[in-house]
Amino acid sequence: METRRRASAVPKPKPKPKKSTPTPASASSTVTEVAGADANPGAEHPFVDDYLPALLALASQLISSEFHAVARSHGFSVSEWRVLASLAGFDAISTGQLAQTSLMKQPTLTRLLDRMVRDGHVERLDHDGDRRVTLVRITPAGGRTVAKLMDLAREHEQRVLEPFGLTRARALKATLRRMIELHLRQPDDAADGK
Repeated sequence: METRRRASAVPKPKPKPKKSTPTPASASSTVTEVAGADANPGAEHPFVDDYLPALLALASQLISSEFHAVARSHGFSVSEWRVLASLAGFDAISTGQLAQTSLMKQPTLTRLLDRMVRDGHVERLDHDGDRRVTLVRITPAGGRTVAKLMDLAREHEQRVLEPFGLTRARALKATLRRMIELHLRQPDDAADGK
């Protein structure tokens, strides 16, 4: 007599688990899903360890302070470095836009620009279409100075991003650019003053 095995007695191969690919937050994602499971008040670590603005601010402060020491060693304050770096690659930009990009309040920037004009690093220009707007442009001397600092800044950036690899570094920058684009407030150029 022939014996048959029952289907349940033969072990079936287990299906391979599908690789999960990370997807960007979509309209169907909730804030909790994006923020992570620990975004609740009962989490075992401090709130700021999982709060995006705090993480961005701390990362920026730590990484920037490393390079600020380099800028100071070349005779530039952090504010001067920010102004020169913000102007590099532009013909001329408004003082309102420069204040926003260099992370300074307008009155502070105005005083700094006075000194930088005297030192020959930048120059002020009148706006053709709006007398209330002042434009700022880097001078050739300022351009030469910032070119040296930007080379050092790129080397520093490379050391910072190296542990993450090129793909993740590009994705991080793209995400940050998009975040900035979504939250950017247009500067009040009419309040530039001269």
